[in-house]
Amino acid sequence: MASWIWIVIAIGVVVVLALIVLGAWRGRQKQLEQRREEAQGLRQQAETHNRQAEERERIAREHQQQATEARQTAAEVGARAERIDPDSETPDEE
Repeated sequence: MASWIWIVIAIGVVVVLALIVLGAWRGRQKQLEQRREEAQGLRQQAETHNRQAEERERIAREHQQQATEARQTAAEVGARAERIDPDSETPDEE
């Protein structure tokens, strides 16, 4: 075989290998971009969940404060009821 045929075959092989490497590189870049987009979506989702959790915690603190105030009011009303109830036994009457 003539040497020019080997040169053409070698060039063809190099071109095919270059196309394979380029295709694999582009596929990898596309995969990385998809993973970046997925990660960004997950970050946004995590931030949304974090904001919701903070809001729920704020509401829970408010409810806790309201419950504490309601218990305090109930205790005050109960104490007043004990003071004014004529049937209640208090240490002052004994």
